[in-house]
Amino acid sequence: MTRWLTENEQANWRAWLAVSRLLNDRLSRDLQGQHDLTIADYEILVQLSESPDRRMRMSDLAEATLSSRSRLSHQIDRMMERGLVERQACEDDRRGAFAVLTDHGWDTLVKAAPDHVESVRLHLLDVLSPDEFAALGQACQKVADQLEVDGST
Repeated sequence: MTRWLTENEQANWRAWLAVSRLLNDRLSRDLQGQHDLTIADYEILVQLSESPDRRMRMSDLAEATLSSRSRLSHQIDRMMERGLVERQACEDDRRGAFAVLTDHGWDTLVKAAPDHVESVRLHLLDVLSPDEFAALGQACQKVADQLEVDGST
């Protein structure tokens, strides 16, 4: 038996869909306009910057960014053309490769991060009270935890 959404549940669901699309679009446009980075570029730069030696196995980076290996490979190719990242062969596994943050990629991230954080504040944090933002974070973490459990089975 289908458990249809109530009118209130439907309104909240549609609000979630709208904000997830609109916020991502706005953050992307801000990064693109200010630093010629896509949100995917930025996420990859952040992941690499937080990793030991500023590098990650491509397979791990694909998992961390929820990208297919093919999509990530194309994204890394585009970022390599701009000098943001490079690939290194994995000596332990000849089929494997690392994505490595270049000095230019690091400098780009350092320049973009303050503007990106300000964009996040402007379009999300400043709109909500601290209690609302905390509740949003807790709710999102609860859903993310469940999705991770569901994804592993």
